[in-house]
Amino acid sequence: MIANDPYAELERRFARLSAVQRASAILNWDRSTMMPDGASEDRADQLATLGVIAHGMISAPEMPDLLARAEEGAAGLDPWRAANLREMRRLWVHESALPADLVEARTRATSACEMAWRDAKKNADFKALLPTMGEVLTLVRRAGEAKAAALGTTLYDALLDEFEPGGRAARIDVLFAELKSFLPGLLGRVIEHQKRQPAPLTLDGPFPVEQQRKLGEELIRLIGFDFSHGRLDASAHPFTGGTADDVRITTRYDEADFARALMGVLHETGHGLYEAGLPRDWRRQPVGNARGMALHESQSLLMEMQACRSDAFIAFAAPRMRAAFGKDGPAWTVDNVHRLYTRVAPGFIRVDADEVTYPLHIMLRYRLERALLAGDLPLADLPGAWNEGMRELLGIVPPDDALGCLQDIHWPDGGWGYFPTYTLGALAAAQLFAAARRADRDLLHCIGQGDFAPLLGWLRTNVHGKGSLASTDQILTEATGAPLGTAAFKAHLESRYLAA
Repeated sequence: MIANDPYAELERRFARLSAVQRASAILNWDRSTMMPDGASEDRADQLATLGVIAHGMISAPEMPDLLARAEEGAAGLDPWRAANLREMRRLWVHESALPADLVEARTRATSACEMAWRDAKKNADFKALLPTMGEVLTLVRRAGEAKAAALGTTLYDALLDEFEPGGRAARIDVLFAELKSFLPGLLGRVIEHQKRQPAPLTLDGPFPVEQQRKLGEELIRLIGFDFSHGRLDASAHPFTGGTADDVRITTRYDEADFARALMGVLHETGHGLYEAGLPRDWRRQPVGNARGMALHESQSLLMEMQACRSDAFIAFAAPRMRAAFGKDGPAWTVDNVHRLYTRVAPGFIRVDADEVTYPLHIMLRYRLERALLAGDLPLADLPGAWNEGMRELLGIVPPDDALGCLQDIHWPDGGWGYFPTYTLGALAAAQLFAAARRADRDLLHCIGQGDFAPLLGWLRTNVHGKGSLASTDQILTEATGAPLGTAAFKAHLESRYLAA
């Protein structure tokens, strides 16, 4: 029976849907961090069941009528409720395009493929992943085709829209073409510039995991991560999960190189702060969700790259690094640590890449996933295509698939259409950090004192607290004066990496 107030009924339904999705989020986090391997089939069943329940809630037969009636009275809604109704419609279009059996099959396939990926990566054996990843690709194509028909878009745009509402490949192509027009030349100039500087000294390890964990916790507490509403754990691939009130961030540790874990923690903290800062009054409604992954990635990259690789932060953090590991000597000076943390060099691993080469990693994945989805690249040929792309874009070839096409969890986990949002996020991060610095001329000084409150306050007001009230471009324009573009990112790279 449909309630007399259709909008109120929709809010009630979406609040219940949110609870199911939040439960799934915690189960997903547990699967990647603490769950014993032998529980994988049972966990896949749990997640698939919750996925079908959520699907049934949002695609119920009466939903079109509820939405239509609520939209008839939308003129009387305040801006937040009007935006919430818009987001409800968008989510309904996405979900109602899929039959329940496809939702269940895709969830089961991605759960199985993620577990298979762990072993395949460990053994550098892409062929072992082919059966399960082939099934994921088939199901992702089916879902993409169904959503494309409902949205009136291409298959790829329909998948991209899941992660970046309103995102389109045509826009990405323009931005990536702009990046490609200057990045290779800039990379060459930066490498030549580095040759004229003293080579950084290697930090002497090993670095025990417990000390790494304590250092990471110390720094992210200062940044603003609230451990009464979150936790830090280890996983095979760093990620942020959980809920806005229970943020779960992870990293992976290497006793020979603590920077990998530390920068991973700082990166994921940016994600976690965004989730924790979403509008509390709308936390159980679609409008209270993060706008999309371009802004989400902007928050992680802003924290990791813009703020925490700055001269100011490294001057603050270097003494704490020395103290954490009981180290001293010329390798541990602020200047040397800064050279290490801003060293530019082509490498195999995306998550360890510097700011200059990182977009090239994303361009490769964007090219390959479009070809795979279109059927232009057989899945079995992915390793060779990957290696050739690395040779073309970065001038290096991975020695094995673990350092090549098996390094990321996204495709096995069903995240097709996700990768471009990393570089969109890098562009947005540069715009937002530049705007924050214009708004507060003492911002870098505060960061150099370990005081992130001014930066976090600005982000809470201009990004986090907006939720999904407006589009990505609208949020960026209000905060920075311009929609998403490449100019601020280029200026940032030139300033940081080519200054005398």
